[in-house]
Amino acid sequence: MRHATFLLSTVLFIGFATACGGGSSKSTVPSTSGTATAPAASSLPEGSEPVKLDPADFTTEIDNPYFPMAPGSRRVFRETDAEGAVRRVVVTVTNDTKMIIGIETRVVHDIVTEDGQVTEDTYDWYAQDSEGNLWYLGEDTKEYENGKLKTTEGSWEAGVDGAQPGIIIPAHPKPGMTYREEYFAGQAEDHAEILSLNAHANVPYGTFDNALQTRNFTPLEPNLVEEKFYAPGVGPVLEITVTGGSDRTELLAIKG
Repeated sequence: MRHATFLLSTVLFIGFATACGGGSSKSTVPSTSGTATAPAASSLPEGSEPVKLDPADFTTEIDNPYFPMAPGSRRVFRETDAEGAVRRVVVTVTNDTKMIIGIETRVVHDIVTEDGQVTEDTYDWYAQDSEGNLWYLGEDTKEYENGKLKTTEGSWEAGVDGAQPGIIIPAHPKPGMTYREEYFAGQAEDHAEILSLNAHANVPYGTFDNALQTRNFTPLEPNLVEEKFYAPGVGPVLEITVTGGSDRTELLAIKG
């Protein structure tokens, strides 16, 4: 699990003008687009199982209330760890799109810096289906050390070399739901479980109630467990490592 998958997987919200004034302690959950009924938990993709997706069923206009993405908007996060390192994470929803397995996806650009130097540069690809499920179709990620490319490990694209898309946020999340977020054998195998729809998150940007809380894990790093918090109408606001570390990523600002 890398930095950008949270987001942050990256991150903008529909009610941008309202959210720029800071968080609210009385958040409410907007309805998702359309009138589709909630998918059964068993219909969400798990493990390495292949899925067949109809490109006509997807859009790049992403308005899932827990992870809306407005093109041109940007979020800034601060990431800290037990060693005292502080990293800045900037997540921009671009105006660009990319075709993947016939589906037009929204391109999101994540930049991670430490002491002003880029340590990670990633492009993520998302699309939303007609029910409101937010799908993740891959990433092109590069990690740097001392200004030099260290690795592109974790990069994957749905439909290439057996990679399968996953879901970041279901259309109608319920506690107990489990699903894969991505699958590329040995490289990207993140999974999630929904823990709560009434979680509390306090970050520099604001205080949020009624947040969606997930438990995130991967068989590639079995000792690592994270929890992520998504505020309704805002998007991801907090990520903490609860096992295998003590990293914390929190929302600082929303810009332009």
